[in-house]
Amino acid sequence: MKERLTNRRTNQFRSGGSAPASQPYPTRLADRSSGQYRANSLAPSHLLASSTPRSSGKRMPVLSTLSGGSSDPSQAENTQWDGKSYEQLRQECLQNGVLFEDPDFPATDSSLFFSQSVPVQIEWKRPPEICENPHFIVGGASRTDICQGQLGDCWLLAAIASLTLKENALARVVPHDQDFGRGYAGIFHFQFWKHNKWLDVVVDDRLPTVRDKLIMLHSASNNEFWSALLEKAYAKIHGSYESLKGGSTMEAMEDFTGGVGEVYETKAAPENLFSIMKKALDRGSMMGCSIDITSSAESEAKTSTGLVKGHAYSITGMEEINFRGQTVQLIRVRNPWGQVEWNGPWSDQSREWDYVDKAEKNRILQNATDDGEFWMEFGDFKRNFDKAEICNMTPDSLTDDTKRHWEVNVFEGNWIRGSTAGGCRNYIDTFWTNPQFRLELVDADDDDDAPDEEDQVGKDFFRYNPSKARSRTYINMREVSERFTLPPGKYLLVPTTFQPHHEANFLIRIFSEKKADAM
Repeated sequence: MKERLTNRRTNQFRSGGSAPASQPYPTRLADRSSGQYRANSLAPSHLLASSTPRSSGKRMPVLSTLSGGSSDPSQAENTQWDGKSYEQLRQECLQNGVLFEDPDFPATDSSLFFSQSVPVQIEWKRPPEICENPHFIVGGASRTDICQGQLGDCWLLAAIASLTLKENALARVVPHDQDFGRGYAGIFHFQFWKHNKWLDVVVDDRLPTVRDKLIMLHSASNNEFWSALLEKAYAKIHGSYESLKGGSTMEAMEDFTGGVGEVYETKAAPENLFSIMKKALDRGSMMGCSIDITSSAESEAKTSTGLVKGHAYSITGMEEINFRGQTVQLIRVRNPWGQVEWNGPWSDQSREWDYVDKAEKNRILQNATDDGEFWMEFGDFKRNFDKAEICNMTPDSLTDDTKRHWEVNVFEGNWIRGSTAGGCRNYIDTFWTNPQFRLELVDADDDDDAPDEEDQVGKDFFRYNPSKARSRTYINMREVSERFTLPPGKYLLVPTTFQPHHEANFLIRIFSEKKADAM
């Protein structure tokens, strides 16, 4: 049996809060095996597929073997209106003796808000005007560099905190060859993954302040500015800072890595959730978690155990330790506020640590302080948190040879009214017209002499052959993901909207531990 994880991106990008649940975009897997594949011939592996909106699409789906665009940062697409790169703009400023002012994201109220007026007198200032001896990064970027400002974007901060744990991924998003020393021109750049490609986003370094204090995301060190400028660049591609008020940690992690996300409801999670999450963390995946709210009054309400409702946390570690002769599963969680921690069992000063081997305790706790990071027993985690989010990293995001990498296949296509927008299987007369993609999950037998398949499988095939696997529900979100266990064989993937005749472009990414061949 092969374990598969299927993830699909829908045609909705959000810059704010959660999208309403309505019409989903699942992927169906139809078995096309000829019976010559052994069900036990391979070790377990995982698969992901995703569909994203595209500005243009081809009538017939396109197959690619790459995920997340080019792995070379220099090949990222420039986003300035004039098409100039960061280095071109920086050199122009140096030659002209001026500091860069970004015409695409000006230092005006419109870059702050789109639905309200600015409540206080805000001054846009460059770091050299805010402090003496400013630096881009001080002593390496870390999760303690991230302090929330007046914007309700804890979801983004949780993703950035997770990003700092992945050195190679961080270096892609936050290029380190920029600072306020020689060559400073008031311009910085960052890279984000959108629409299946990496974008290079340029910003000037004018930041919103009140009385010489940054009012948005800032570092704990008053002369460090990488995190504040990263937030500004992310606000730019979403239109304004206000657009970052409310959002999804998982989607931000995807934008930082080109990875693909899964969401687990902890109360209904599989029994091996700890194993799934530990394995993902070992692979280099980024993770977050949150507590649901039932009304707006509960938003950011602190519980008696020190947790905050409606708040996004990042997951930064997982351990199994010996406690009084038994194995205990622990998970490390970080509050992006940099304070306010869990005060229950296994918290920083709890008595449970007195019964742990001293060397083990020092290794795990290190210098435990009130820094917003804490440990919990995994059972308490599942009881107190409602959602766990995993962003599975793509192979081009993982360059550490000690990590095991995903194998990836990518399919692009679109639904065209009257042609390939067939709707879900309820509409059997049109369902078969949806785009179709073939995938072989294992190596064929040596005597692989099965006949060639026709380009498009017809209506009768779907009338008499049930789906082997499918995503659970249609929902209006940017992405849908699922984990499957499937026997080896040939499969047909059919992405659909719920109703026929709905036009959109999509991207399907399939991740597997072992190589899966697209046909």
